[in-house]
Amino acid sequence: MSPYELNCTTLRVGQYVCPWPLIDPDTQQPANCTIDNTAPLICRLVEGLKCRESSGINDTHFIIQQPCQYTTGHSFETTLLLAVFLGMFGADRFYLGYYALGLLKFCTFGFMLVGQLVDIILIATQVLRPANGSYYLVDYFGPRMNITGYS
Repeated sequence: MSPYELNCTTLRVGQYVCPWPLIDPDTQQPANCTIDNTAPLICRLVEGLKCRESSGINDTHFIIQQPCQYTTGHSFETTLLLAVFLGMFGADRFYLGYYALGLLKFCTFGFMLVGQLVDIILIATQVLRPANGSYYLVDYFGPRMNITGYS
């Protein structure tokens, strides 16, 4: 019996099997996490199914883009400690890559400490992230937050 041909971009659960992703021990994210917050994962079709041409790697394997959180190594704990203890000098903003605001906080003593308090709240709730758009480096059981909203 010949295998049934499918378009591998529209598969349903149960038609394929994916291995557990490799986890990077430093970032606690899937290995090969890209800047668009996805990591490629090579999956295979169950027996009796086959991919049409150009929709997979070969007849029985294809790539799924798994969601992940791209990080460049900015530690959440370090950022929060910098905001609490050196925030009046703008050290937290310099660390995150916001150099102009860091200099402004340095010259105004952290906006007279009001800017420091605001930054502590923004960093603790993970609303303020590094300037390059990446996520914080957080331990596996650390305080990772996902911000949801309407679109």
